[in-house]
Formats: sequence, structure tokens, C-alpha cells
Amino acid sequence: MTNRILSQHIGIIAVGSGLIGASIHLLMINVTLAHIEAVSGHVPFDMRPFGYGSTEAAALLEALGVEGRAYYLSHQIVLDIFYPAVLTLTLVAAICWFGQRMTNRKLVRIAITLSVGSALFDYVENLGIAAMIWSWPVISVPLVYATSTATIVKSALTTLAVLLTLLVGFNWKRLSEAVARP
Repeated sequence: MTNRILSQHIGIIAVGSGLIGASIHLLMINVTLAHIEAVSGHVPFDMRPFGYGSTEAAALLEALGVEGRAYYLSHQIVLDIFYPAVLTLTLVAAICWFGQRMTNRKLVRIAITLSVGSALFDYVENLGIAAMIWSWPVISVPLVYATSTATIVKSALTTLAVLLTLLVGFNWKRLSEAVARP
């Protein structure tokens, strides 16, 4: 009974959370992150999938100024508190929805693990960014590298999670067509 109820609603959860996640993502890209880049002339931490060093971090934080750093904390970090959870909910719901017909659940488990991992590293990244802003003008090189590493891992895990979600979706489509054929 529980599985049937879940399977009936998981698609709605996937689509609903996907719309919310896409809205938050568009807001961050087009408003908060665009503002941070316009104010500083530098790419924000969140948009550097290959990381950054202490020199780049210091240049961004210096260029932001007091108001820009406050904006990063009060606008971007606040939105980025919600985004990883919503993205993970979207991916996990989509994976579970598409994975219902799969007999081998290994791909589904891997995709879910990557989705949750991407959120965890996004939160580590957010904490690191906040800590760098709070400790400014002191730059802790280990903190910068830890935060940069979290950014790199988050980016890789998110990419892999999305790709695996698409793979599970394509597999679902293939299995649906196989069932529909006489």
C-alpha cells in the first residue's frame, strides 16, 4: 500500500520540487550571483567548478567590499541554504520515480548517493564561504583550500548525479517501450 501511494505521488514531488529548484537556481544565477560578479568584477565562489586559490579568494573578498560581503551572506548564502535540499529532493524523487521498473537497483542507489553527496558538499562549501567572509580580512589558506575542494567535489557530484538521473530516465523510457510492445 505504501509503495503504491509513494509511486503515485513521487512524480508530482519530482516535478514540483524541480520547478521550485529551477526557480531558485534562476534567481541565484540571474540576480544574486550576477550582482556579486557585477559588484566585484570576479566570478563568485559558487560558480567556480574547478576551484580557486587563496589569491583568487582574497581578490574576490576585497573587491566585494563591506556591502558586497554582507550581500553574499544575506542573499546568496540564504538562497543556497534551500537550493541543495530542493535539488536533492528533485533528483532523488526523479530517480525513484524512473527507477521503479528497474530490476537492478544498483544504479538507483548510486544516483541517490551522489545526489545526497552533492548537497552535503554544497553545504560544506556554503559554510566555508561564510567563514571566509566572517574572518575577512584574515585569509586562512587551509579554509580556502577546504572550501575550494568542497566546490570541486560538489560540482563533480552534481554533474554525475544529474547524468545518472538522466540515465535512469532513459532506462525507464526503454523499459516502458518494451512493456508496451506485444
